[in-house]
Amino acid sequence: MENIGAPGLLAELTGTLWWRWFLSLLVVVLAWWAGRLGSSLLRWAGGLTPSEQDDRYWRWLGRVWWALVGVAAFSVIVLVQGLALEPFRTWGAQLVAWLGSKGASGLLILAFSFLGYRAVSRLLGRLPMPTSEEFTRQQVRSQTLKGVLEAVLKSVVILLGGLFFLSNLGFNVTALLAGAGVVGLAVSFAAQNLIRDILNGFFILLEDQYGVGDVVSIGQVSGGVERFNLRLTVLRDLQGRVHFIPNSQVTQVTVMSRDWARSVEDISVAYGEDVDRALEVIREEAERLFNDPQWQEKFTQAPEVLGVERLGDSGVIIRVLLSTKPKEQWAVGREFRRRIKIRFDQEGIEIPFPQTKVWLEKFQS
Repeated sequence: MENIGAPGLLAELTGTLWWRWFLSLLVVVLAWWAGRLGSSLLRWAGGLTPSEQDDRYWRWLGRVWWALVGVAAFSVIVLVQGLALEPFRTWGAQLVAWLGSKGASGLLILAFSFLGYRAVSRLLGRLPMPTSEEFTRQQVRSQTLKGVLEAVLKSVVILLGGLFFLSNLGFNVTALLAGAGVVGLAVSFAAQNLIRDILNGFFILLEDQYGVGDVVSIGQVSGGVERFNLRLTVLRDLQGRVHFIPNSQVTQVTVMSRDWARSVEDISVAYGEDVDRALEVIREEAERLFNDPQWQEKFTQAPEVLGVERLGDSGVIIRVLLSTKPKEQWAVGREFRRRIKIRFDQEGIEIPFPQTKVWLEKFQS
């Protein structure tokens, strides 16, 4: 049988009316799918940029992509229907010829790459994750590993899809990889900070220093770890501000939610009050808080009233230690201070405020 090629095969298929309309409908469906695929890729690329001000440019690129897809689909339909509309008929013939050689396989590679990229999130989302209401290291570790694994797998899918697509277009992938190795070696000297970020992020992950959900303090910034990957750590503080910290800058980190926590409360009592009576009242309130069913599950052990910590400028400082589960120390501390204030008011125990005594000396003239 003589090889008639893609245009000849198309002419054979469009010999009947119902085949022409079927192929036209198929072109519309494929064009709609290609348009959505391209616009989704453009939105994803726009989401990678740090600023939201350039989002309108990506939206315009999406509209341009839809316009190109529409023109291509119209050109193919003109060719299928046998209409004498130029230059659309010529464009349609050239597009069909290209699709018949390498275009179809290239589009399939892009489609499978896109589906693989989307499948990574869906498959990892089906993995069993700890669903305990309590904050545990297993939960932190699982969420952190899931985020890093998702980023790595998506990068692998994009890399392999790009290599297969270039190979389909006729490029020598082996030569490209060799050239990329040489270029990467040269770029590595200029991207030393990026390499340090990745190495430090790897050791943070390996040693389980902290993870997603932890509350940490890095340098002058404190907040909850909202996202972590091998390159950077994302913190959100109490004011809702998001801080992006490269992992190479994480030279010292303080984790406030590791295994257990503690709220150190310094209660000030006026010098004129009976210290022993104040100690007794503080012990009673600490025991009541610990034995309260609503709060007892937040403790890891009974509160400790250490006694007089120091003699301050305005009052006597009594120190109390409240050992709690991770991330519960702030709520327990606030509740304890509230109860102490109410109990001191009931007992008539004064909480001092800064005072200054002024001595006036009378000089004789």
